[in-house]
Amino acid sequence: MDVEQLKEILQQHSLWLKDPKKGKRADLIGENLSGADLSGSDLSGADLSEANLIRADLSGANLIRADLSGADLSGSDLSGADLSEADLRGANLSEADLRGANLSEADLRRVYLSGANLIRADLSGADLREANLSEADLSEADLFGANLIRADLSGADLRGAYLRGAKFTVELKDTVNLHTTFYNQQQFPFLALNHSFLESVKSSDEG
Repeated sequence: MDVEQLKEILQQHSLWLKDPKKGKRADLIGENLSGADLSGSDLSGADLSEANLIRADLSGANLIRADLSGADLSGSDLSGADLSEADLRGANLSEADLRGANLSEADLRRVYLSGANLIRADLSGADLREANLSEADLSEADLFGANLIRADLSGADLRGAYLRGAKFTVELKDTVNLHTTFYNQQQFPFLALNHSFLESVKSSDEG
């Protein structure tokens, strides 16, 4: 898709957001938008499912309730973006920059976030069941009430993360920062002391 086509789609989407009778919802299903500059764009409610957004710049973009299911966002810049209530099921966000992004109430089931930067990201209420968060940086992230059942947190950095009310199924082997949670309540007070539900937890000492 060339720049002019994309510009027209964004203009029509902007009109649609104001009045559905005057514009058209952005339909970018399966489009090749790799490396595209979409920083600050309003794509709330847009359909970007299966789109190629590798290394795209979506910093500060409005993606509230957008459909990004199955999209490839690996290496993309989503810092400061608003992805609240977005559908990201099965999306590839490996090595993506999500610093300070709002992912509250987002559907992140089976999403691939390996090596992603989620420092200070808002993941409150997000559905992260079966997500791959291996080696992800979740330091100071807000995971209040998030569902991480069967998520892969191997090697993830959770220092300073807010984990009250989060649900986990975690194998702690090789998950150093989470493992220390149970022994260092000052490092992870909410997970250690409050209402997190840890299902089928296995320590590295349990074969």
